[in-house]
Amino acid sequence: MENIEETPFRITHTVQALGSALRGDPENVPDANGLGSGDRISSEPEKLWFKESSAKNLRNRDFLSPTTVLNTLYADGQVPPVVMGRVQSLRGTGVLPVAGGELMGEGLRVRVDRTAAFQKVLSGASVYLKPPSQRQGCVVLNCPALHPKPNLPSPDTLTLGQLRTVLLTDHLGALLRRQGFTVSCCPVLPEESDIIVFLRLLGIDWPTVPISWTNDEREEKMLEALQNSPYREKEETDGGRRVSEGKNMDEDKEGMLRVNLKRVFQKEQLPGDDPSLGTCTVQMDSVSHLAQLDRATAGCTVSTATAVHVTSCQDEFRQQQIAMLWRASGATVTQRHLVCGPMKTPGTHLSAAQYLQLRRVQMKEASEIKYGEQVEDQTWDDIIKVMTSATVRFEMLSTVHTSPVTLDVLREGSVSTKGPRGGVFVMYNCARLHTLFDSYERGVEKGLYPEIPEGSQLDFSALKEEGEWLLLFNYLIPFSELLDQTGQTLECDGGGARVNLKTEQICKFLVSLSKDFSSYYNRVHVLGEPLPHLFNQMFCRLQLLRALRELYHSALDTLHLPPIPQL
Repeated sequence: MENIEETPFRITHTVQALGSALRGDPENVPDANGLGSGDRISSEPEKLWFKESSAKNLRNRDFLSPTTVLNTLYADGQVPPVVMGRVQSLRGTGVLPVAGGELMGEGLRVRVDRTAAFQKVLSGASVYLKPPSQRQGCVVLNCPALHPKPNLPSPDTLTLGQLRTVLLTDHLGALLRRQGFTVSCCPVLPEESDIIVFLRLLGIDWPTVPISWTNDEREEKMLEALQNSPYREKEETDGGRRVSEGKNMDEDKEGMLRVNLKRVFQKEQLPGDDPSLGTCTVQMDSVSHLAQLDRATAGCTVSTATAVHVTSCQDEFRQQQIAMLWRASGATVTQRHLVCGPMKTPGTHLSAAQYLQLRRVQMKEASEIKYGEQVEDQTWDDIIKVMTSATVRFEMLSTVHTSPVTLDVLREGSVSTKGPRGGVFVMYNCARLHTLFDSYERGVEKGLYPEIPEGSQLDFSALKEEGEWLLLFNYLIPFSELLDQTGQTLECDGGGARVNLKTEQICKFLVSLSKDFSSYYNRVHVLGEPLPHLFNQMFCRLQLLRALRELYHSALDTLHLPPIPQL
């Protein structure tokens, strides 16, 4: 049984409890015997309540049940006193404490007990930096762009659209591992190959095998499975005699093996696949692709295995053919397709290698303009490498994966070290937190400040600046549930061929966080005068910003971006 006091606050649990109180269902309000921190509940099943997020609205309310909702529940929208009492005394597992509620023109607004929320969250912030529950299952992330066709891709042949799928695959792998899934990426690539060296420049640690490694045995296995598949097409002579049955494997390798894919999805009742799939001639690069998938799923049990094919829209049809061929070979693994929109670079055409080199040169030039001659040593080379990777990742991952991305690669100054410009802006604000705590530690060493006490020893009512509550309520508390959404969607989605995993959310979260943090940091002097009567407020702010720094690290880790200590 979970203790209400020990369970982390959850926005979804709070909205659910508020909804139950408003409808008059107190028995459905989460309590210590009810929903735990790992339960999945719909945040707004009937849209009875809305969580506020703007600084303007958070000045006087944290949750709102609009007048239109109240009018459907009660005559003239007048909330009965007994209901108001339930709302104002709300409590339960993972439910934020309510300080008060009042009926206004816009509806019933509720304000959280902010001091209590600060106290609990900042006294145990680590639980808000990880998913609320650990899941089980095996996920194979297949990136068709990296499969040989028939030659191994190189940085010069990899298109920007294909690079987007690789970055998405890498990000998804980090998110799913964080949630407890066993994740393998497909295909494996020869170690120290040009493509592996290129991926490492972007912080991608892709699985490798020795150059001498072959997958011949599995390829033979997959070819034999397709030859014996009930969906194999049999060629006939004019007299009706089936002549393909006598063909040997070498002849099949030459492309004479044909499989009726339409029959596969009709018989297997697979929803969402392209109805124009017909008969497919099996090529050896397809057999190699299937053998790689077979290898990646070898250690998975079918009941927990899911393969997600992360592909560009240009390659979607081809990948559906591969998926159906795999099914025709006897595979029963659940297969989903995450399809990316096109990449556009008006006025020019760049390979992945050219694009990365361009962004690196632009990043170095921008750094030299801002920081001068010091941008020369190995430390700055490492910083520029990370900042270039951050720029590329945010440019390609901040947009909904199904939508096109347009890159302005011709305009001068398209990469900047300041301003809300995606990855650079995020990394810069993360570095500001490191600088702040370095300054504080130096103050401690000089005897100006004492060490930060435990949260239980602080009076968090000192946090009255509106930006402080905004950072806690919009970012620290919801982050855990944000991390959990990918696994929820993968497990609960309707089951069609396509899956939408909202891969843009972490990048958008970080950019929004950085804007609000930057606004707060520019406005508030955190390290005050070394006077004892000012220490409580300073320590409360440092507790908040220390939790925020760990939040940055946790979110950036899902993008394989290491924090930069200075910038």
